[in-house]
Formats: sequence, C-alpha cells, structure tokens
Amino acid sequence: MSGAMARRRLLALGGGLALTGGLAACSSPLASGLTGSQPNTADVIFWNLFTGGDGANMVLMEDRFRKTHPKTSVEATILAWGNPYYTKLALATASGTPPDVGIVHLSRLPLLAASGLLEPIEQTGVGRLGVTEDKFTPAAWHKATIDGTVYAVPLDTHPFVLYYNVDLARRAGLLNAAGDGLTPLKGKEDFLAAVKAMKTAGGAQYGAVMSITADPSTAWRYFSMIYSALAGPVVTDSGTRIDIDSEALQETIAFMQSLTAGGLMPGNLNGSGANALFSTGKAGFLFDGEWQIPAYRQVKGLHFNVVPFPALLGSKPVAYADSHALVVPRNDRRSQTRTGNAALFIKSLLDNSAVWAEGGHIPAWLPTQRSKAFLDQSPQRNYVQAAFDAQYDPEAWYTGAGSDFQSVVGGTIIEAIAGRLSPKGAVSSLRSDLKRYTTARPPVRMK
Repeated sequence: MSGAMARRRLLALGGGLALTGGLAACSSPLASGLTGSQPNTADVIFWNLFTGGDGANMVLMEDRFRKTHPKTSVEATILAWGNPYYTKLALATASGTPPDVGIVHLSRLPLLAASGLLEPIEQTGVGRLGVTEDKFTPAAWHKATIDGTVYAVPLDTHPFVLYYNVDLARRAGLLNAAGDGLTPLKGKEDFLAAVKAMKTAGGAQYGAVMSITADPSTAWRYFSMIYSALAGPVVTDSGTRIDIDSEALQETIAFMQSLTAGGLMPGNLNGSGANALFSTGKAGFLFDGEWQIPAYRQVKGLHFNVVPFPALLGSKPVAYADSHALVVPRNDRRSQTRTGNAALFIKSLLDNSAVWAEGGHIPAWLPTQRSKAFLDQSPQRNYVQAAFDAQYDPEAWYTGAGSDFQSVVGGTIIEAIAGRLSPKGAVSSLRSDLKRYTTARPPVRMK
C-alpha cells in the first residue's frame, strides 16, 4: 500500500489510531482546525504531549536550543495525552499540515509507520549530525526500526520499576553490607521472602503495593513484565494471531495471586491508596513507573530508592518499558531548510536529555546516559540496566501507550489479581479479549 493511499484510508477511518478516542477529543487551544492544521509560524513547529514536571523539563530543553541557535525559532504545541494526540497528529500529517517534529511513544510507532505518516530517519539529516545507531540503547533503537527502516529517534526509556522504602528495608535486613542498596534478589523465592520481610518490618501494613483498581495499564505492565520472561508476545504476526502460552500465563497469574492471596499486597487498591501507603511507610515496596519519582521526592520524611525488578519467573530480568521518541512527520512541501532545522532541534534535545532524565527517564542517547550530568542523578543511575532489558508492547496496530488494548487486557488482569479469576480462567478471558483485536480489520496493511 502506498503512503498516499494509507493516509487517505486513515482519514476515512477518522484517524484509525484512536479506537475509542473520537474526533471530539482532539481539540487544543494551541492548534487550529479539526485536522490540527499548523501554519509555519516558526522555523521549527514541535508537537508534544508533556505537562507537569515533564512539561517543565521539556521547556528547559527547548530554551537551551533557542539559546544555542538564536536565529532558529521554535514553537511548541502541547496536546492532550493518549488517543487525542495521536489522532490529531495523524490527521494533520494526512492533510499535509503536520508539525516539523513530534513526540511519539515507540509502542505506537508500527501503525504510524505503516500508514506512511513518518519520514525515515535517514532522510531527515540527523545522521550527518552524528545521530547513529551505535549511540543509542539497543532495545530502544530496535523498537524504532520497522522492517529494517528507522522511523524515530529514541529520547528515553521509561520502565516499570521496583521502589523500596529504605528505612523499612534496613529493618527487614534487606540492605547490602554497605547499606546503600538493596541486597540482590534472584528468583521468585528470594522476591517473595523480601516482600514478606518488608511486611513484618516495624510499621508496615503490606509488603508491597501497586495501583490496581481502575488502573488497567499498570496491571498490564505488571503482568507483561512477568509473563515476558517465560514466553513470547501474546499476539504475533503484526497483531493478527493470538499466541498465548497457556502454561506460562497460568504460572504468571498464580505468582501474582500468591502475593495478594497471602496478604502480602492488597488485591484491590487505587492510585491514591498506593501512594498513601508507600508514602507513609505502610508498604515496603511499590510497583510503578519511574515517572513517579518526582512526586515521591516531595514527600517529607520518605527515604526511598529505585531498582530494576529482579528475575522473577524466568532466568533473566525483564523490564516492561516504553520510550518517548522524536519523529519527523511526512510533509512533501517541507523545505530542505526546515528539515535541517528539525534535525538540529532533535540533536539538541538529545544533547540536553540529562535535563529530561530529571523526570526519572533513562536517556536513550548513550553520550548523555554515560555523562556525569546523568550519573550524578539518583536514583536514576540505579536502574539504567532496565533500559537494556526493556520489553515493549507486542507489535500490532492496536497496542501501545494509552491504547484501548491496554485498558481491556489490563482489566482482565485486575480481575485475576483480585482473585475473581483463576489462572485457568484468566487464560480463557484473555483469549476472548485478544480475539476482539486479532480479528478486527486494521486501518492499514501491517507487514
């Protein structure tokens, strides 16, 4: 299918990228028109979806570019996270009025690439600036590559990680001899023993907590991390085939239930509840994304650290992760000068990604990852290995950050964690969930 045909079909489907988003959700005071038309009001038009601390860090990085390139103006547009952002980016690109640079999650890349909406990175000129494969975390660069063509420049890896209360860990005898880190844990028995020790440490109510109730994406991350150490993706062939390993899935669910059924962690808990328990020393471990680090830093009296999850059921550690990445949306009318400016902007963001790491993210750009500016950051430096052990969503047109897939499949995992589904029942339910997607007609042909 040609890029033009793919783009027309995407428009006909109202975006295709948003299974449940709807065009009504695609408005922004910073962009104009239904399709997100973007006039050339600056030398580089940049779209992203960052607010809060991440948004503030991105503004600092943009300002550094403006300072080092005073003759090149940048206009940044912030759009709503999730399906609204991806729908608007797709529609703007398909209508010929895209930004020059955009942020995407690598888990969302396959459909964007298959739809012909992105310039191959080799055609953007960043290679001439030294942006090459050997300077990136391998897992992120591999995920940015579709059928041998690189379509995105990874900015970071943001993994699902293991937080721990340092004071409770000390009481539980879980710190190393130097007292500055967690004793290495190997396998599920070590891990279960550590969670039990945290629960029995003075003041703890639970050994571990996690946002579960009404948080299906977190439940999916937790499940995927454990299951991926035992088996391959739950869907294959570009998302058209269910490929569940029944035995591995039942073992995964049984392990998750051993934590909740035994009272080591609650089977039902919302995000604010998990936050309260961990923040007040009522739980020793927290299972969450590293992006929560800035929030926990503000909790007075909380001493915490963060490490990658150890190997649990498999022989090697696996870190569920995603990556923010930089793309150049296709625009046949973009001048070589604008493309060159876009390349300079991308390179500048990479060079300044130690600022980005302040939000907890691991820089994908190895020169930054190995720099003093990053290595001085704690606890970020403690879980860099997670970027090399990263496991992303299975490749399909319907998976990825904020997708309906994560909500539906994660909802079934929530039922299993709570004990309302047996391990065997979870297999059946997940197959039913996945059938809904594997039998649906994709908006574009996926290779």
